[in-house]
Amino acid sequence: MRPLARASIATRLLLASLLLILIALPVAGMGLAYHFRHSVTEAFDERLDALLKVVLASVEYDPIERTLKFDSSLGDPRFEQVFSGWYWQISDDHSQVITSRSLWDQRLPVTNQRQTSVRDESGPRDSRLRIIERDIRLAGLDAPLHVSVALERSELDAEIRRFQQLLTVALLGLGMLLLLALAAQIRWGLAPLRRMRSNLQQVEAGRAERLDTALPAELSQLAGAMNGVLDRDRRLIERSRHTAGNLAHALKTPLSVMRLKVAGLPEATSAPLLVELSRIDAAVRHHLARASAAGDSGWLGTVNVAHTLAPLLEGLTRLAERRGLLLESDIPASLALPMEAQDLQELVGNLLDNALRWAERRVVLRIERHADQSRLQVTDDGPGMSAEQRSEALTRGSRLDEQRSGSGLGLSIVADLVALYGGQLTLEQAPPHGLRVSVTLPAGPHGVGGPQ
Repeated sequence: MRPLARASIATRLLLASLLLILIALPVAGMGLAYHFRHSVTEAFDERLDALLKVVLASVEYDPIERTLKFDSSLGDPRFEQVFSGWYWQISDDHSQVITSRSLWDQRLPVTNQRQTSVRDESGPRDSRLRIIERDIRLAGLDAPLHVSVALERSELDAEIRRFQQLLTVALLGLGMLLLLALAAQIRWGLAPLRRMRSNLQQVEAGRAERLDTALPAELSQLAGAMNGVLDRDRRLIERSRHTAGNLAHALKTPLSVMRLKVAGLPEATSAPLLVELSRIDAAVRHHLARASAAGDSGWLGTVNVAHTLAPLLEGLTRLAERRGLLLESDIPASLALPMEAQDLQELVGNLLDNALRWAERRVVLRIERHADQSRLQVTDDGPGMSAEQRSEALTRGSRLDEQRSGSGLGLSIVADLVALYGGQLTLEQAPPHGLRVSVTLPAGPHGVGGPQ
């Protein structure tokens, strides 16, 4: 039952329709088959009754010779053909028996019935017979006569069998037709939901800001409510980002003033205070960077990576040249990522800043697009980090400076941004030496494109 609990609405409706068809059509088929079998058997019995009446009208008793006489052939030659399946018989309780020539030396079973009765019996050559029987009294006879007419059931059974075969084929065809019609109906009925899902994916991918409300009444209200939630969340995020920026400017000036005041103090007094001020500054910048990151808000749209990083790479390239380093970049011109431009610049800027700080001759930035994800790699040819240091850096999530002096804020900002966008951060040894930082990001917003 667990897979069914996660099945789509269309699958559930189709399974319910299939179950209804599998129950309703066989029941209807059994009802029709029973009605047809009853009707044709009744018609067959009426035919037997008509033949019985002809036999009853044709039988006579001769009181002089004390014998039974039958003066009619019933108008059907099959009563004259041996074992043709058409038989009649007249008998009394003694030894007088008159039969059709078709019975030859066989006899029909007899029961004492005052009223007309119909039953199935075995006949000559193990044939299945439908027998109609009635007792009559003739003048001059003390005992009643037993009059029977029998016909083989083969014709009746064949007709019933043909009808059942045709009915089975017809019901199977009807079941398939109903299933196809219900599938089309379900697809048409769920079309607004599919449109709403597609619209929601567009909003998550940043290609739209609101859901379309041109939907049936039941879904239009839902889309309107979701639009209200999206608008409210957008306002809250924008307000938080503005608040973070204002806080950064508000704290920058007091910290600068405090540094200037502390710098004028004796070194023995100022040194520990400057260390504490640096820690405060690093903590403030860390948390402000996290607060100002847009992350996977779902309506940011996509940015062209090469165009967004062009100013950053231009400035870092000049910085690398002054240090005697070569900064190379390999970015497809058409590559786009669902990220805030500021977050992309922050992520790449921190990675390149660290790589340039440690590189000996060369730093390489490469961004590739795969089927369902994008991979960003920054490789330097510096001393690198040991496996233990890389593991500790990722576990700690605080430094990417390879134990060189600095605030250590780079890895923390990068790790937070990667987590916000549903990506993965890995550190590897770059051959023959150096560090390779790999960031894997989803090709779409985190959570989009999951199972439908």
